[in-house]
Amino acid sequence: MGISLSYSKSRDLAQEITNDSFMKCFDSFKKMDQTPPLKAWLRRITVNTAIDYYRKDKRIKNHQEADGETPVFDEIYAPDQLAFEDILKLLHQLPEDQQVVFNLYEVEGYSHREVADRLEITESSSRVYLTRAKTKLRQLIQHHMKEYAGR
Repeated sequence: MGISLSYSKSRDLAQEITNDSFMKCFDSFKKMDQTPPLKAWLRRITVNTAIDYYRKDKRIKNHQEADGETPVFDEIYAPDQLAFEDILKLLHQLPEDQQVVFNLYEVEGYSHREVADRLEITESSSRVYLTRAKTKLRQLIQHHMKEYAGR
């Protein structure tokens, strides 16, 4: 569920991705002679299922653009103080294209070429989405930390 949540903006969609991932896992058990390590295998199935949902949704929606503002950090901030739930909330504020590219590149460790192949975009688009995601996350973290300090 945690992997699904990092790829979707709603808990309902994350639950749907998780359920579909388990269904794919159970269906694959029948076809396999030898079972791979379950945790890594289920993680891969979940990521691929989330990508499938993204592709399906991408065909329906137009993508959103980042606002293009560049943040200036003049204070020390500590993202490691953010709780997992806070980080997920910040990630969910990213446009979907940026969120998926960020997860695939930074969390899953895919190269830009692999991200581009999986999402059916160009490598340069993958790089642009990642740059925009990082910029937007910096802005969101800075804003979050200012709010936290003001409490």
